[in-house]
Amino acid sequence: METCLEDAAWDIAFTSLRIGYGEHVVLDKITARLPSGKISVILGGSGCGKSTLLRHIIGLARPMQGSISIGGADLFSLTRRDFRRLRRQIGVLFQDGALLGAMTLAQNVALPLSEHLALPRALVRREALRVLKMVELEDFADFYPHQLSGGMRKRAGLARAIITNPRVLLCDEPTSGLDPVTAARMDALLLSLHAQFPAMTIVSVSHDLMSLERIADYVLVLKDGLLHFAGDLAALKASQDPYLTMFLSRQAATSLGDFSESMDERVVSELAKWFRA
Repeated sequence: METCLEDAAWDIAFTSLRIGYGEHVVLDKITARLPSGKISVILGGSGCGKSTLLRHIIGLARPMQGSISIGGADLFSLTRRDFRRLRRQIGVLFQDGALLGAMTLAQNVALPLSEHLALPRALVRREALRVLKMVELEDFADFYPHQLSGGMRKRAGLARAIITNPRVLLCDEPTSGLDPVTAARMDALLLSLHAQFPAMTIVSVSHDLMSLERIADYVLVLKDGLLHFAGDLAALKASQDPYLTMFLSRQAATSLGDFSESMDERVVSELAKWFRA
């Protein structure tokens, strides 16, 4: 991995990228660069390919065509050894936290260290407590995931993702399913993390417009299987593109749904009997 600079932040570049599943193309002709040491948000409607793109950045799936480079290294041209070495530098916050239910919070967070490093248990636990403190969960170290709220599980997932001090942090819908206050707290954590580790490249997949406003330095917008926009947040907000304007203002393109057709009278009759039974 000589192409990756040891002391520099890593960017993520897509070149003529086509990705999908089997013969089905999800995204095509994606050429863009997520800047190093910044927080980038990949934005788009549900089902547009955001999480699919994230899976390919992690290296869980191979592109149909084109390339993904991280820190100057073509991810899928690396030897197995160098591929594994690069993957170790990527932390991932999964959408649901992806904690193991049979392990305590501290054990979950410590997993990357306990599984791969020959360190004393006491030291591993101390490191887990250190990062749990960073996400304000140190008092819950010995709780199990089912004993915690969704927001707490996401913060624990973040702690596990950063315990190795990765160069790249990938976040899949970090604020989805959270109430506004908890979502704002997650945004604040990501900003605090970025301030503490300015060389860390952070990528967040999201459709949360308030989170976008708070954290984004750079934005990719996906639409209809293509890259619709790439640029900084100021350029996105200044754009007069009709779709971007509609998306950012949460407007529907047309009225949706036709509720004028009446229920069959036989169904109405049977429902009435069931309601009274």
